[in-house]
Amino acid sequence: MRVGFIGLGSQGGPMARRIIEAGHPTTLWARRPASLEPFAGTGADFAETPAELAARSDLVCLCVVGDDDVRQVLSGPEGVLAGLAPGSIVAVHATVHPDTCRELAETTAAQGSTLIDAPVSGGGMGAAAGTLLVMVGGPAEAVERARPVFDSYADPVVHLGDVGAGQTAKLLNNLLFTANLATSRATLALGEQLGIGPDRLGEVISHGTANSFALGRVVSGGGTLDRLAAHAGTLLRKDVGLIAELAEKAGTDPGVVLRTADATLAMMNHPR
Repeated sequence: MRVGFIGLGSQGGPMARRIIEAGHPTTLWARRPASLEPFAGTGADFAETPAELAARSDLVCLCVVGDDDVRQVLSGPEGVLAGLAPGSIVAVHATVHPDTCRELAETTAAQGSTLIDAPVSGGGMGAAAGTLLVMVGGPAEAVERARPVFDSYADPVVHLGDVGAGQTAKLLNNLLFTANLATSRATLALGEQLGIGPDRLGEVISHGTANSFALGRVVSGGGTLDRLAAHAGTLLRKDVGLIAELAEKAGTDPGVVLRTADATLAMMNHPR
């Protein structure tokens, strides 16, 4: 399968490299030429526009930041959809609103192609190791066609249902992660008040039944959320806000997990 990849950041870059190393003919495009420099000599081709990239691809992977970025890359006279051939697939790896993916899936289908949502979790290290989690929503046939490419950087790849299901699962994951940060931070603070430092208590809990990824991030931050707030607070606020909106639209009460996630955002000085 010919693959086009857009979004060569700290996570997308290692993903693209894994695709190239797996032997898939790969075309890259980036807004900044500097983003392409690490791929010189890898065998990847470079395109001048997203449309040109799409014309050379059976599968176009988008690993950009948010809803507006996805729309901009897909739309317009030089966007992906302008060059996409019928029967092609677009995979949205960004974490965006499920409705954005549903809307863009309709636009893509009108051109005879398929858009699937495939947000990822695991960061650049997971991508480099080939152990990302990919949460996919979309038609089963398109998901299975894209799976060999996803398998180059992910394990597992989980198909969750129709378009938008992948995004919903990713937002729920990020909601729980955000909530776990508050409980981890509060537990370490209580331990300190009772005479056990956060590093030693973190060492104990990380080997016990209460271990979590969130706990590890808090411990590595010295028992505070300051470092995490600086580089992820805005994104976590966005994701918690999106899942809260989805729950309200569905007429359901998220309960304690949303209240606890809001407590984390307040600790980070990034309240909704």
